[in-house]
Amino acid sequence: METNPLSDRLEILSVRLLDEERPRVNELRQLAGQLGLEFGWHYLLDLTWTLRHLGPAAGKMLMDAGAGTGIIQWYLAQHGGTVYSVDRLDRSALPLRLRAHTRVRGLRAEDLLSTPAVMAHDRFATRTGAARPKRFFRNLQALVVGLWPRRGGEVILYNQDLMTLEDLDDDSLDAVVSISSLEHNTPENLEKVVSELLRVLKPGGSILATLCTAGQKDWYHEPSNGMCYSAASLKRIFQLPADLPDNFDRYNTLMDELRDCAELRDNLAAFYSRSGHNGMPWGRWEPLYQPVGVIKTKA
Repeated sequence: METNPLSDRLEILSVRLLDEERPRVNELRQLAGQLGLEFGWHYLLDLTWTLRHLGPAAGKMLMDAGAGTGIIQWYLAQHGGTVYSVDRLDRSALPLRLRAHTRVRGLRAEDLLSTPAVMAHDRFATRTGAARPKRFFRNLQALVVGLWPRRGGEVILYNQDLMTLEDLDDDSLDAVVSISSLEHNTPENLEKVVSELLRVLKPGGSILATLCTAGQKDWYHEPSNGMCYSAASLKRIFQLPADLPDNFDRYNTLMDELRDCAELRDNLAAFYSRSGHNGMPWGRWEPLYQPVGVIKTKA
């Protein structure tokens, strides 16, 4: 499928995206509710920026890099894309509610357990007796929903480190998306990941990645186990021109707008309040870094 190549890009994401992309924000919120997923504190910015630049998914061969069970793979498949869902974590026991929503298969036999195996896995993994009926009825509901034909594309699970995508051919994908995942690699490993992602992209295909930045200096955010990168480091790692324009001169203004964003502050996911090991430790609204978007197009 032929598409116009995207221009290389580096920009800190503005909260104005929420209003500029309101229909898409509403659609993402609705889909998250259907799938029982929660958003990271800045993910609506990451998602809307990525989808705005990616364009239509229908008919495209895509990858969600560092996918976990995150929403963008299900969104892209719902809109007709074929999505390789890649993560080094084992997701072979993918919840049935997600399988019921979208056509899902494993790239290899070990990448996805059968439905009966997942039900057995859930039965033994659930230790609290009171939780078992809830899990059982959720699985039963998913099985019933799964009897109806599912429209759209497909999600292909591939439980693999992004540095070694040995089962994917050179020049095989139209685009790679990654939502606030790549910052959990060391800088050295991230360079290897970017090189591997470029290998599997078709010429003219693009990486569209969101990461974290703390301005003009690299910084490690220990609670979330993630690096916050400077503009210079992102340009080097993603093989972008050193003189590529960016908006890092507006870092302080954009940070003030982010801190004052009631929509993000007042809709903080419940999981933040349960731990200090995340991007908003113990659910306290105190942004210390900002989301940044990168587009790298393969020549």
